[in-house]
Amino acid sequence: MGKPSGKKKKQSGSKASDTNSKHSRSSEHSPKVLDEDTTIFIDMAQDMKEEGNKLFQRRDYEGAILKYEKAIKLLPKSHMDAAYLRSNIAACYMQISPAEYHRAINECNLALEVSPKYTKALLKRARCFEALNRLEWACRDVDVVLNLEPNNLTALEISERVKKTMEKKGIKLDDKTIISPPEVVPLKEKSKKKKSHKAVDKVMVEKKHSDVKEEPMKVVKLVLGEDIRVAQIPANCSMLQLREIVRNKFPGPKAVLVKYKDKEGDLVTITASEELKWAEESADPQGSVRLYITEVNPEQEPLLEVAKNGSVVQKLDGNLNSNSENGSTRYDEDKSSSTCIDDWIVQFARLFRNHVGFDSDSYLDLHELGMKLYSEAMEDTVTSEEAQEIFELAEEKFQEMAALALFNWGNVHMSRARKRLFLSEDATKESVLLQVKAAYEWAQAEYVKAGKRYEEALKIKPEFYEALLALGQQQFEQAKLSWYYAIGSKVDLETWPSADVLELFNNAEDNMERGTEMWEEMEEQRLKELSKPSREKTLLQKMGLDGYFKDVSNDEAAEQASNMRSQINILWGTMLYERSVVEFKLGFPIWEECLMAAVEKFKLAGASPTDIAVMIKNHCANKTAQEGT
Repeated sequence: MGKPSGKKKKQSGSKASDTNSKHSRSSEHSPKVLDEDTTIFIDMAQDMKEEGNKLFQRRDYEGAILKYEKAIKLLPKSHMDAAYLRSNIAACYMQISPAEYHRAINECNLALEVSPKYTKALLKRARCFEALNRLEWACRDVDVVLNLEPNNLTALEISERVKKTMEKKGIKLDDKTIISPPEVVPLKEKSKKKKSHKAVDKVMVEKKHSDVKEEPMKVVKLVLGEDIRVAQIPANCSMLQLREIVRNKFPGPKAVLVKYKDKEGDLVTITASEELKWAEESADPQGSVRLYITEVNPEQEPLLEVAKNGSVVQKLDGNLNSNSENGSTRYDEDKSSSTCIDDWIVQFARLFRNHVGFDSDSYLDLHELGMKLYSEAMEDTVTSEEAQEIFELAEEKFQEMAALALFNWGNVHMSRARKRLFLSEDATKESVLLQVKAAYEWAQAEYVKAGKRYEEALKIKPEFYEALLALGQQQFEQAKLSWYYAIGSKVDLETWPSADVLELFNNAEDNMERGTEMWEEMEEQRLKELSKPSREKTLLQKMGLDGYFKDVSNDEAAEQASNMRSQINILWGTMLYERSVVEFKLGFPIWEECLMAAVEKFKLAGASPTDIAVMIKNHCANKTAQEGT
């Protein structure tokens, strides 16, 4: 309840200040100073709005709401951007969850109070009403939009959808029972001067309590001939601000020079913001700063600084009032550096402008209008139902890309772990053992890194079967490395801790089994999609991006599936074969079961009977039996 009451005060203050504008010239603190503050607040609100739009695009809806609310606090209630910001807040609530639709409706109501014919707010409110099953209210809002914009595609789509739903439910549209959109109730203007001053004071109090920190003001005396007037300037006043204040105090002269009297008594023209500090230093410590105003021809008026970003702070014709009215003025906060433009450039630009007769401000206004329309169009596109499907597809692609990057990262570590060890012929036994141990530890570390990368890829994309198969191969090669290092070191196998190696074999087989099942499911899904195109393919064709989707013929797909199945079975059979060797050496009786399982895998892979027979013959169990005979 606090926010709306504060806003009403602000509106009444702005209205009262308008009624009191006729008496402003008689008072020293004219409302033009207030207009300058309002311009600064509007510029700050624009920055807040842009930050909110960026957060909205990043899907940080709570952060965007905070930025939009701050921007609204800085704007006058009657400002058109207030409706736009309220509409954006409503869009944020709509994106957060359906439970926030009531808040979105409230924001749309506030937007329509500022601009009753704002179609964006009407459409958002209609969508919320539709989602909340208030179809009659949704139909009412859509009809208002269609009366304003008969060719609005979004309104036509919602209207058709709502009316179909109403027909199915047997709801008849009755205009008498429908609540019309809230309209702006203008506040009565107060005629008395005292009330007007109170309203202005309320606005100033609200500004003091706002988040914006106002700069401290200094009192100076402006001297034009025998006319001396008191004015207030900011502590870090720029030349642009100073000229604005001078023109507000002395609206008659078209161009002026601002001078100060130095310690030697000479009048020195101020051409840069730094020279204002010199004027303060030269002034009487017990008195106020005196600035002497001299009326000159517009050609004699010195140029102002140019901002660091390259945008000219002053307009070429010296008309600063229009520059502040459209809100396009930007004050250069860093005054440490300034540049100069040659006089002939200014003269030529002024002559060219007068000859052609164009107004440069209109182009800036068109640009601002174009950017505003663009952002509104983007907002409609982003919040539509069709966009959500595209976002889901994009999310899947980025997810797959991130998982694939980690998968390839793991492959790099696997390749590094397979590095060969080259020994010199004259190396001693001790040095050879040290080199072998160092190479073993280095390879183990690389296998561990590869395993971590594969696990990270699976966290990003759990259905990434390639990562599961690669993780199984990594664990198998790590177990094999540990086993052969133990054999090469001639350790006592009875006391050697074999549990770690067997655990690696178990994990490798589990990952192979999970990866194979996942691949089989994906293959079945692919076969089903041969008769019916997938959602991804249909969407890409609809967007005209089917060129990125490569179609594979049935024969090629079958050949690829056969090769993949053979590779999986060969790798799985190799794991089981190596495990049978380890179990035989350790004296486990189940080694023969692993060997038979390996033979079955090799048969499924399409290995020839001759190769399988040679493999069984080369098993260490057969060699031991032959040695025994």
